[in-house]
Amino acid sequence: MTVKSRTGLEEYLQSRKKMVDEALERYLPREQSFPEVIFQAVRYSTLAGGKRIRPILCIAAAEAVGGNAEEVLPFACALELVHTYSLIHDDLPAMDNDDFRRGRPTSHKVFGEGMAILAGDALLTEAFYLMTKKERGERFKAEARLEVIHEIAKAAGFFGMIGGQVVDLQSQGKTVDHDTLYYIHTHKTGAMILASVRAGAILGGADTLCRDCLNEYGKNIGLAFQITDDILDIVGDKDLMGKTTGADENMHKVTYPSTMGIDKAKQQGITLVKDAIAALAPLDQRADPLRKIALYVIERQL
Repeated sequence: MTVKSRTGLEEYLQSRKKMVDEALERYLPREQSFPEVIFQAVRYSTLAGGKRIRPILCIAAAEAVGGNAEEVLPFACALELVHTYSLIHDDLPAMDNDDFRRGRPTSHKVFGEGMAILAGDALLTEAFYLMTKKERGERFKAEARLEVIHEIAKAAGFFGMIGGQVVDLQSQGKTVDHDTLYYIHTHKTGAMILASVRAGAILGGADTLCRDCLNEYGKNIGLAFQITDDILDIVGDKDLMGKTTGADENMHKVTYPSTMGIDKAKQQGITLVKDAIAALAPLDQRADPLRKIALYVIERQL
């Protein structure tokens, strides 16, 4: 990433992350609510930090087509709640069996497996409760809200993240073809990233051309994001990442680096990012944060 491409990105990411963090703090019930333990578990994982890439992509996509960041916050935060639920469940012994997430013990290590499962369930449900609260999205027409909810539900379900996770589990320790690997990556990770961008486009009032551009952008960076994650699992700094590295190899997971090597996987990621940026050509300078985020996705900690 050149100095020019970095200009303004850190400030943008920090400002939007601050908006999301403050909104999540407001939206989630207090820990003193009864029964206290579930609210403690939910807030423990949700407010533990993280880059907030999905909500920021939602905000940036909306802003790229003239939308307002504050107005899309409930939907952006709902995306983060869905993401956090998936992380809690991914970390469970029955799945990836991780002990650390975002630099501290995972939910099931602190609250037990049963409570971690319930915390994940609660976050997924809360995401849709948040998006359907009248006072949280009254700026938008019912049709737009329903379309966004549909997009996120699809991306989180059978034909998105869950489907990808199923095939990922089934493929451990096996040799798979490229189509299967592509399916895993574009569904277990890419689907929610694409939905984040598409949700922002809808809420921002994008026309058909802009929607198509943002859709292509979202598909490309969704896959690039997962490829980068796979590379970082091999070469990343566990202290910077806040989680244990080498998990994919230990669990015999199929990844782009494991099937084509790190160098070719990096090149694939670079190609995807170039395609993502090219897709934004019809959009004006309001889409610059999206262009810079695409570069950030592939070059973070590499």
